[in-house]
Amino acid sequence: MLVSKYTVKRYQSHNTKVNETATENHLQRQFDVGDKKQIVVADLTYIQVKQRWNYLCVLVNLSDRQIVGYHVGQHKTAELVMSALSQIKLLLSKLDLFHSDRGKEFDNRLLEDCFKTFNITHSLSKKGDPYDNAVAEATFKTIKMEFVKGQRFKSTTELQRAFSAYAYWYNHKRLHSSLGYLSPVEFKKHLPLNFLFENVLPFQNLVKVSVNLTKFLEAWIGNAVF
Repeated sequence: MLVSKYTVKRYQSHNTKVNETATENHLQRQFDVGDKKQIVVADLTYIQVKQRWNYLCVLVNLSDRQIVGYHVGQHKTAELVMSALSQIKLLLSKLDLFHSDRGKEFDNRLLEDCFKTFNITHSLSKKGDPYDNAVAEATFKTIKMEFVKGQRFKSTTELQRAFSAYAYWYNHKRLHSSLGYLSPVEFKKHLPLNFLFENVLPFQNLVKVSVNLTKFLEAWIGNAVF
């Protein structure tokens, strides 16, 4: 059974080459997007498998914080990112923006051709600024605490299968404080109503409102002054 772990562990730092491309930061830390736009944020981390490092690429949808794509590989490359992209169930032509940090794996002709083909805006964080990709960074902090900590993986295949199970739990069962203590899947059911009323009604009432929307609208119309 998967359970949350809230302990901190230090991880070895890795030297990475920086992506010096002129691509701008189009996201500009606008992480609360509702359902108006389909925006995916991406990041990679390393996980030890036997005596070598493997790499995990994870893609998160900003609208509901679901893990919508992921892939494990032995090399930190654009192909790893493309494999994660291929898992997204949404038509890529519906994806508005793809944001990541400036890792070299995101500076690749293969990715740029994909973005151009599907008319996806490519956005990159400012050099050395993790806050520009805060949602992805926070997601990986959670993954390291809940999934990586204390685990021993014998093969890349085992790691991929284990993370698949974790991603399902993360999306369907794990409660997120940023989503009003709903799971991402449950939160998505009430979009866009969550964003419509989040500044009007207490968050805990949103689910009740969305489930009983007809009565709510009838009451509102009845009390409205035209």
